[in-house]
Amino acid sequence: MVTSTKPVKNYKVITDASQRTLFINYEGYAIVPSIEDKPFCMSQTINMLLDVGSVTRIVFKQREDFVYDGAQADALSELASLIKDLIERDRILDLSSMNRCSVCLPAWQNFTNILVMSELREDPLGAYLHLIERIQKEKAVKTKCHGCGTTNEAFVKLLEKIFARMTKLQIIKQAMPFLKEYDPETRDLYRKIFHPAIKPDFLYTKVAKSFPVAAKELTAYTLEGAKVTMFRKDDEIRPIYHILPAEYDLLEDEYIVLGQARETLAAHKPTQAEFVDPKHTREIFKKVSRDLLADLFKSRGVDVAAEKIDLLSDILVRYTVGFGVIELILKDHKIQDLSINSPVSMNQLTVIHADYGECLTNITITPRDVDSWATKFRLMSGRPLDESNPVLDTELLVPGSRSRVVVIQGPLSPSGLAFTFRRHRDKPWTLPLFVQNKMLTPLAAGLLSFFIDGGRTLLIAGTRSAGKTSLLSSLMIQILRSIRIITVEDTLELPVDELKRLSYDIQSLKVKSVITGGDQEIDAAEGIRTSLRMGDSSLIVGEVRSTEALALYEAMRVGALANVVAGTIHGDSPYGVFDRVVNDLKVPPTSFKATDIIVVCNPVKSAAGLKSQRRVVQITEVRKNWQEDPMKENGFVDLMVYNPKTDQLEPTDALIQGESEILKSIASRVRTWSGDFNAIWQSIELRAKVTQTIIDTSVKEKKPALLESDFVVAANDELHKIMEDLGDDTKMIYSEWLAWFKQKVVSVE
Repeated sequence: MVTSTKPVKNYKVITDASQRTLFINYEGYAIVPSIEDKPFCMSQTINMLLDVGSVTRIVFKQREDFVYDGAQADALSELASLIKDLIERDRILDLSSMNRCSVCLPAWQNFTNILVMSELREDPLGAYLHLIERIQKEKAVKTKCHGCGTTNEAFVKLLEKIFARMTKLQIIKQAMPFLKEYDPETRDLYRKIFHPAIKPDFLYTKVAKSFPVAAKELTAYTLEGAKVTMFRKDDEIRPIYHILPAEYDLLEDEYIVLGQARETLAAHKPTQAEFVDPKHTREIFKKVSRDLLADLFKSRGVDVAAEKIDLLSDILVRYTVGFGVIELILKDHKIQDLSINSPVSMNQLTVIHADYGECLTNITITPRDVDSWATKFRLMSGRPLDESNPVLDTELLVPGSRSRVVVIQGPLSPSGLAFTFRRHRDKPWTLPLFVQNKMLTPLAAGLLSFFIDGGRTLLIAGTRSAGKTSLLSSLMIQILRSIRIITVEDTLELPVDELKRLSYDIQSLKVKSVITGGDQEIDAAEGIRTSLRMGDSSLIVGEVRSTEALALYEAMRVGALANVVAGTIHGDSPYGVFDRVVNDLKVPPTSFKATDIIVVCNPVKSAAGLKSQRRVVQITEVRKNWQEDPMKENGFVDLMVYNPKTDQLEPTDALIQGESEILKSIASRVRTWSGDFNAIWQSIELRAKVTQTIIDTSVKEKKPALLESDFVVAANDELHKIMEDLGDDTKMIYSEWLAWFKQKVVSVE
């Protein structure tokens, strides 16, 4: 909330709770304002700081806002404070008390006047070097005035006093390692100190357009609507994700028209009904934006190509009904998480990058941004976000990406709104993709596929960001399309729409969040019980968190001999899952026996702790012959365990020697498999071989589409058709499938 505004000529100071901002108006100026490049701008800024005092942020307003905040504003405020002290306290512009000689006094006075009134304001680095030169010169000559007979000792002491004060300035300290490079003809050195965030005046988000100083470029790539460059700095442990959106590199006329169009569209306040179907709302706004922009350019007598109108309308929609630059970042397939900490104006946005881990960015979000987003998320989700409900958990679907969003505010977040976006993959994960990424091995993929076909109950366990939901999605892809699927989620993360596109018979149930539930939503337990009344189906539960665990185990006990029942749960080991289910969620130990398989996936960190990779670390079966504690009574039997030395998930003796009771149970329902572990093993190996063949061909033929859900689903369907026709002859099955595969590969782009 603004507490004071002080207009002064072409500048004003605005003070709020956390910021004191000096706004300088450069509208209509022919120059692009810049402290680092323009001595005039630097001098003018210092003069204004002398008038208004220290500030925390300096903004040059033109068609783009040039924002100097944090240490940059502090450094300029510090310089202005020094100049003020030299003038008012040290009275450096009046040296008559030092000497009244008409010969030497004018020379001294002239130097200090130029130093304070000009050089320190326009070029403090040059002033510092000039001061050093003058001190050395005065000390070398040790002259005595012919007029008054005094020496220059007092003058030298004054210069040394100024020098000592200047040496403490942040500008000087930052430039000190580079002062030998100083060239009075250029201002290159100032660019190492000052690098403003820049945003067009119709946007709120601040983007630092210039590349970070003294940084090594790691890689660069292009997104739709933006360019991304990755950097690393020696003094920063996190890499820098530098994104330059198209809207920050437009022509002046385009900025003007976009600003006018935004003002027009801002008059319309979307209703909750419109946000229920954001895709439709975007389509309407896109059409309106395209027509509005065309009319505005026409009124200015400017002929603009249709492609440009389309680009500008996308930008306009993104900054009216959309989420601004966040949408562009979420389009990046390499982005996994995106976080905005509070207070937003004091923190840069951070991302988790698939190749570089946690990264800083060149983006600073403003309070106006987050206030707008919070309102939109309330409307889209129908869930509350207020002091009584300070957490909102929902999903965000924008062009090119799908994300889970968590919003927090006070009193939980004392410093205001904060956001976390967890980006989901555009297409569902598949087992071949996970094998290629080394999260699984082909054998593990084959084993999990076998469990899915066997209609077993599975819990995917792991810590935060372990890939639980992604792995669960890949297992859903393994379910045959002839089997109906029902999903139960409080936040829609599972790829239901993609599976519908792939012709799956799938029904999604959205239930009340344990954390942020809406009044109109049913609770998760009732959602699961409802699914049981909806006929024979596979049941997939997004995450087991609370009292729905009892209902889930009802479903497991009912569905154990029919179709797959699977879900995710937090836990870093099979016993950790048992402890959470039984002790925290109050499921009876005997009911826990309905769990057949626990798959544990956790991030595996590098020795230095800077990188982590997702890995499945255990595939464990839960036996049924224990009474109270499966750990003490050998109720957990590992079938595959991660070996950190080989970075592989390896089979245990129990699996290799056919001691798995779950596999025997599946085989008992297949006439030709009963009592024949070799037949079971050959079926698992067949699935592993198919997976490996898909991966090898994808790499060899440079066809990544072979690993995606469209092809994997078709390949799985074909494999099962051939298995149905040929029985247990795995060699013949693979040969037939391979012939089909080779034929299909040709048509895949």
